[in-house]
Amino acid sequence: MEAHTPRPDSFDAAGPGEDPHRHAERTRFPAWAAVVVAVVCGGLTALQSRVNGELARAIEDPYAAAVISFGSGLAILLVALVAWPPGRRGFARLRSELRARRIAWWMLLGGLGGGFFVTSQGLSAGALGVAVFTVAIVAGQTIGGLCFDLVGLGPGGRRRLTWQRAVGAALALAAIGWAMAGQLAHDVPVALLLLPFAAGIGSAWQQAVNGRVRSAADSALTATVLNFAVGTAGLVVVLLVHVATVGLPESLPAEPWYYLGGAIGCLFIAGQAAVVRIIGVLVLALAGVAGQLSAALALEVLVPAHGRPVEVATVGGVALALVAVAVASVRRRNHRHVAETVDAVSPDETSGDGR
Repeated sequence: MEAHTPRPDSFDAAGPGEDPHRHAERTRFPAWAAVVVAVVCGGLTALQSRVNGELARAIEDPYAAAVISFGSGLAILLVALVAWPPGRRGFARLRSELRARRIAWWMLLGGLGGGFFVTSQGLSAGALGVAVFTVAIVAGQTIGGLCFDLVGLGPGGRRRLTWQRAVGAALALAAIGWAMAGQLAHDVPVALLLLPFAAGIGSAWQQAVNGRVRSAADSALTATVLNFAVGTAGLVVVLLVHVATVGLPESLPAEPWYYLGGAIGCLFIAGQAAVVRIIGVLVLALAGVAGQLSAALALEVLVPAHGRPVEVATVGGVALALVAVAVASVRRRNHRHVAETVDAVSPDETSGDGR
């Protein structure tokens, strides 16, 4: 039997240098259940956008709001880490994987994408409304997820561009154009519209590399703690530069719900890291879209921000984006999916015993 030689620069289906049989054992979690988890995580993302957007508006400082959100999430996770030994052991496994070069150091920086995402919530969610903000995020996640799946950045390895995924991505882009048509009529700056789109691309990258870290550490808690630690550190640096220019907020709101963004982020980041290896970056992003858009539209209708009515174009964009999710999430028959996964591992990366 030939020795297995890992290639650190490859993005195979089982992760660089990872035993494909071990990978297969990890993916027994049903795909449909993974999609449900992704949808719920998407709904939590929209809820966090509303909370962080309102906090930024209340203290008139989106950078401080982002630090509060990420910092509070990190505090919660550190308490969980103390109480959960497998999470601590995950850091030791991650260190071993880094030394063996089975995971690249830059994959540990997914929290920077999350920090950018949270900052964009404070900068633009309040002005655009959660529904339009979410549609822009969706378009960025769709494009990012499509590209990262093609290169195999996520822990599921390379995933072929099927017609369902291509059509789903095109519909998602059409959805953002439709939803933003109403905003352009109100003279909303184009830069403000592009910010959540860029944050969506960063979010897709974050999901992919966090999934890699989760697989290497064999612990969603380890990946989530690292994500929040890196994101908080990056946001603190940005805040210090900001404070040197304009100073700190004069006061903080007393309402406790303003500070729930970090706790909500803990839930959906952990959920995304747990299921991305099963359904891939693109399907994770698009399944999350269903939850994001549904929750965002519900928030705009039931609890409108500052009395602003929901645009017809926004509703149409949400509906079209949901159609995009349905199309892109259609899975081929199981034996074809298995064949696709096997194809992602090159012959020289498998053991020679025929298993």
